[in-house]
Amino acid sequence: MPTKPTTTAGQKRELRERMRAAGLDYRAIAAEFGRRYRLRPRAAWREAYGWSLAQAAEQINAFKGDVGLDPGGLCSMNASHLCEYENWPGAGEHPAGRRPTPYLLAVLSRVYACSVIDLLDLADREHTPPPDLLIIDTYTQDNHPASAPGDAGPDRRAPALPLADQDRQAILELRHGVLEVRQPAAAAGPAAITAALAVPEQAVVAYRGHQESLMGDSTVQREVLMAAHEGSGHAEQAGQPGVGEATFEQLHADVTRLARLVESGEPFAAFLDLRRVRDRIHRILEGRLWPREQTDLYFFLGCLNGLMAIPANQLGYPDAAAELNRAGWAYAHAIDHRPLMAQLRGELSTYAYYRGRYEESRDLALSGLGYLSSGPHAAGLHIYHARAAGRLGDADTARRAIRDAYEARDRDSHDELLEMGGIYLISEATHHAMAGSALTATAEHDAAQELEQAISLYDEGPRGRENHWFGGKPLAGIDLAAVRLRSGALDAAADALQPALSLPATQRISDMTIKLATVREELTASIFHGSPQARDLGTQIEEFGRDTIIAGLHSLPGGRG
Repeated sequence: MPTKPTTTAGQKRELRERMRAAGLDYRAIAAEFGRRYRLRPRAAWREAYGWSLAQAAEQINAFKGDVGLDPGGLCSMNASHLCEYENWPGAGEHPAGRRPTPYLLAVLSRVYACSVIDLLDLADREHTPPPDLLIIDTYTQDNHPASAPGDAGPDRRAPALPLADQDRQAILELRHGVLEVRQPAAAAGPAAITAALAVPEQAVVAYRGHQESLMGDSTVQREVLMAAHEGSGHAEQAGQPGVGEATFEQLHADVTRLARLVESGEPFAAFLDLRRVRDRIHRILEGRLWPREQTDLYFFLGCLNGLMAIPANQLGYPDAAAELNRAGWAYAHAIDHRPLMAQLRGELSTYAYYRGRYEESRDLALSGLGYLSSGPHAAGLHIYHARAAGRLGDADTARRAIRDAYEARDRDSHDELLEMGGIYLISEATHHAMAGSALTATAEHDAAQELEQAISLYDEGPRGRENHWFGGKPLAGIDLAAVRLRSGALDAAADALQPALSLPATQRISDMTIKLATVREELTASIFHGSPQARDLGTQIEEFGRDTIIAGLHSLPGGRG
C-alpha cells in the first residue's frame, strides 16, 4: 500500500487558503485533501476546515448542546473517539474502531455543512449494517454545496410531498430532517443554529433540528422535546456479539407493559418509562447483532417511538408527537411491518385532525388502510377517515366509512400488536366512542346513539383481553354533551360532562381541553343566554382548563440546564 505523502500543517493551511481564494467551497477542499493526502472522508472534511481532532470535538459538543441534543454534556465527543470514528472500519480484514451511527453522521453533516453521503466511502458502505444503510441511502439529499463558515447557504428544505405515495413519504420526511444542511456550528450561536434548523410546520419530521427549543423552560417540555429529537442517537458502544434470549424476553415484556401503561392515566410517567426502555435498545444496537436480532429491535423501537408520541401529544406537544410517530414509522418501514405502519399512520392522522388539518388527516387514514384492511386497527383507520370527511362536509363518505369500519372489525386479524394488547387492542367501547365522535359533524342522531352505546359499554367494564383507557368515557361524554347542547338539552349535557369534569388534574389531557372548547362554544348559543346553569357549566369548563396536567407540568421550574 503506498505511503501517504509527508506534509505539514502549514502546507495544508496554505492549500486551504489558496483554494478558498480561488472561490472553491468546502466540498471541493475536502475532496482535494482526500485525494492529495489520502484521507478518509470524515477526516478530509475536518481538515477542510483546518480543525484538529480536539477542535472538531469541541465544535461537535457545542453544536449538540446548542440545539438540545446533549444540553448536559453527558455524551461528549473527544479527540480519541473522533479519531476512531474517522478511521473506522480500518485497513484490516475485520472492522476496527468505532462505527459511526446514522445519528452521529447526521450530527457531523450539520457541523461540517455537508450531506451524510459526503462522509462515507466504499469501505464504510461495505461494513455498515443493512438497516443503517437503508436509513443513509434513503434519506440522503445529494448535491448540497458546502459553504464556508458564516456563509448564507441556500434553502435546502425539500418541498412537502403529496400523501399519495405513502409507502415512501415518511421515509422522505425523515430524510429531510436528518440531513438538512445549514451552516457549520463554528459560525453560529444558539439563536442562529435554532433558526437554521427550523422546519416549516407543514414539513414536521423525525430527527430534525431543534424546532421547538425556544418554546419555554419547563422540565416537562425539555423531557418531551429532548426525547423527540434524540431519535436514533445511540450513546454507548456494546462489545459482545448477539443479544441473549432473556434480554429479548424482557424487552418484549417491557413493550407489552408500556402499551398498557399508556392507557393508565399518567402520561408523563409513561413517557419517561418509555424513553428509558427505548434508550436501552439504542445502546444494544451499538453492539454486533445478528440480522434477525436487528429486525426485532427495530420492531421494538417502532413501537416505543409510536407509544411515546401518545403521551407527548397528551402533554400538549403535537409537533414532538408527530416527530416521534414518524421515527417509529421509519423503523417499521425498514422491517416492512405493515400492521405497525398502519397503526402509526392512524395516530398521525389523529394529530393532524386535532390541529385542523382535515385533508391531511383523511389522506393519512387512507394511507394506513393501504397497509391493513381488517381488524380493530383497520376499523380505527376507517373511523379516522370518516371523522375527517365529516369535517370536510362529505357526509355520505363519513357514513360509508363508519359502515366500512364495522365490517373491518368483524374480519379476523392476528398480528404482534394485537397480541400485546393495551393501547393496541381497541375495545368495543372505544370503537363506538370513536364512531360517535366522527359522526358529530354530519349525523347528530347517529352520533348520539354511538356515544351512548360507548358510555354504556365503558360502564360495564372491559371484556376479555380488552382494556378501557382512562380518557375513553370522559371524551365520549364531552362529545355527547356537544351533541345534546345543539338540541337544547342542557341537563343531559351537564350529566354527560361529569366524568370529564371530575377527573384529577393528572388525567386532564390536551384532547379534552380541545373538545371542551367546542362545548363551551355551544353554550354561547342564544337559547342559553341568561341561563344560570349554562353559566355555571361554562365556569366549570374554564376551571377545568386552568387545572390540567399541561398547565400543572408546564409551570414546573426549568430544572437542569
